[in-house]
Amino acid sequence: MDNSLWNKSAKALLSVGLVASLWGPASQTTVQAAAPASDLFISEYIEGSSFNKAIEIYNGTGASVELNPYSVSLYTNGSTYAQSEMALSGTVANGDTVVIYHSGADSAIQGKGDLQNNSVVNFNGDDALVLEKSGSPIDSIGQVGSRIENMKDVTLVRNPDILSGDSAVNDAFDPSAEWTAYPADTFTYLGSHAVEETDETPTPTPDPDPTPVPSGYYETAAGLQGSALKAELHEIIDNHTQLSYSQVWDALKITDEDPNNPNNVLLLYTGESRSKSLNGGNVGDWNREHVWAKSHGSFGTAMGAGTDIHHLRPTDVQVNGLRGNLDFDYGGSAVNGCDGCLRTATSWEPPDEVKGDVARMLFYMAVRYESGDAVDLELNDLVNNGSTPYHGKISVLLEWHEQDPVSAWEQQRNEKIEDIQGNRNPFVDYPEWAESIW
Repeated sequence: MDNSLWNKSAKALLSVGLVASLWGPASQTTVQAAAPASDLFISEYIEGSSFNKAIEIYNGTGASVELNPYSVSLYTNGSTYAQSEMALSGTVANGDTVVIYHSGADSAIQGKGDLQNNSVVNFNGDDALVLEKSGSPIDSIGQVGSRIENMKDVTLVRNPDILSGDSAVNDAFDPSAEWTAYPADTFTYLGSHAVEETDETPTPTPDPDPTPVPSGYYETAAGLQGSALKAELHEIIDNHTQLSYSQVWDALKITDEDPNNPNNVLLLYTGESRSKSLNGGNVGDWNREHVWAKSHGSFGTAMGAGTDIHHLRPTDVQVNGLRGNLDFDYGGSAVNGCDGCLRTATSWEPPDEVKGDVARMLFYMAVRYESGDAVDLELNDLVNNGSTPYHGKISVLLEWHEQDPVSAWEQQRNEKIEDIQGNRNPFVDYPEWAESIW
């Protein structure tokens, strides 16, 4: 994806669910590989009822790939000679897929398809398929020269730890070694492929010399303290360009982009790098976390406070659900899937690495939304604030602000948000103002 805010991906988004495997050697994970694949490989095979047949090819090489050298061949009935061959064409971007489908397939398949072919994709459950590059096999499914019976009426999805194809086309084919099986006519995973990241999420390497605060931006706040400073900062950052809630998806793909992988975003709380395409509401997706809980003031997802990307962050769906609308405070029980997160019935403690980020986002919201706006948001020293327009606890947030100083990555995010919605977070630019006001 380029850095144009409103550019939409033409590919269907991967929807990841909790589906039981028929063989079950591995489950679908939802992060793109930190290490590149060796070449294109077959990532999905659908052999369903009637003409519900499709092949998906994945590019995880780290760069766009021209398809002209590639072809797919069909070997039927145990033959050692290809009965059909299809030359590929076009370009596939890194992290994207090519779906080849039969013209008689279900509309759910056709809607995710890229190339149509009625010969190569007219396979039965005992035929073999070979992906070639410049005439040499680089991947295969099934066994050339033999008829096997474990590929009929099934959807096979390549396991997320597989980063290279099987170029030995006539070796015995054991689907459980590299594939997860789903029942016939399962089309959920078609059109996108998820692969496993390496053991460590790469540490972002932001620009060591971020752009300075624009000259004159805070000129009218010079010398002010306390409530006078808060009021003047409100005037400076008020009246920003307001996004729709759907536009927030694309904005976050820019503001929270992983500096080490432009195909991914960095998730708040977990710090995980996850594919931009996995935005949604299913398990394994990331969604839009309101750091100032949208129920605290009942602004929901309305344009303004509900869509202000200064406090909206990509977050794992399940972690987001566990945080809910809790206020921020110390202590609690460990949160599954979020190292360093603690939770009680009334509070949420994020990991040390983002405590300051959370505090500064809430400081911003309490200054940006004042009397005269659709909602007047204020910080207090309580938890369990419910639907009132308050968030806590301010004493804890000030400690976190001090303990976890502004990072270069935070500064870069501030710059990107100004480009998109036209205002800045004063507490990223001048951290000392938080103590002055609160």
